[in-house]
Amino acid sequence: MQQPWSGTPSSARYLGRLTSSEVEQRLSPASILCLPIGAWEQHGPHLPLDTDTILADRFACRVAERWQHQHDVWLLPPIPYGLSREHKWAAGTVSLSIRLFSDLLLGLCEEMAASTPAKNLLIVNGHGGNRGILDAMLYDIEDRFGFNACVTHPTALSQVRSGSPMPEVHGGMSETSVMLAIASDAVHMDRLPPRSGLGTSSADAIRELIMDRGASWAWRSDDATIASLGIIGEAHLATSELGRRIVESAVEEYGRVFERLAERNSRRE
Repeated sequence: MQQPWSGTPSSARYLGRLTSSEVEQRLSPASILCLPIGAWEQHGPHLPLDTDTILADRFACRVAERWQHQHDVWLLPPIPYGLSREHKWAAGTVSLSIRLFSDLLLGLCEEMAASTPAKNLLIVNGHGGNRGILDAMLYDIEDRFGFNACVTHPTALSQVRSGSPMPEVHGGMSETSVMLAIASDAVHMDRLPPRSGLGTSSADAIRELIMDRGASWAWRSDDATIASLGIIGEAHLATSELGRRIVESAVEEYGRVFERLAERNSRRE
């Protein structure tokens, strides 16, 4: 059984540990740059502001460690900020503008394309609020800089479901469980009430305002109809065992992502 990772990137696969000459010698067009992107936002009273960045960074590290022998994966440092307007009501939350976020990511892609031989980019996204813009930006990343690019959302890749009685959106049972598995020292379960305070009507509102694919709304995590203490889900039910199973399943699912990346790369040659 694989153990949760230590929390620091494996130096053997961290691009920043290489010298300039080693980049030229060890990377090729088949190499994959792995970029974690997180967020800096409230996660209720029990999780830190950088939860999504921790998740993205440590998932990326674990993925690189698991798949390094089959695929030439190289870790980049995480982008710690994202689009977090739904949490701007809370102290500590930092949300980039759409323009600043896109300029930052495109500028970084331009530099990496110019400074390394790698032609593949795997983004590991730790924040659901980044999904829409990242999906749209894939086209610019590929068309402008020649990358064979993919955005992944690790907990969504996992085949393990929490079994929560509520929709799990933010800081709830699933996210807290994963944090217990990978960064337990940052989790404060004692600060949670014994129950979430959300009921059946909240579940319906969450599905309508956030999960309905037919209509989009600018929801906020201080809305008492869908959240309690900034949490949307059942955080008090979280366990490290559930988190471990979510993590292990997600990491294994990256195998098919790498296979498709390789297939797409071969068609481009």
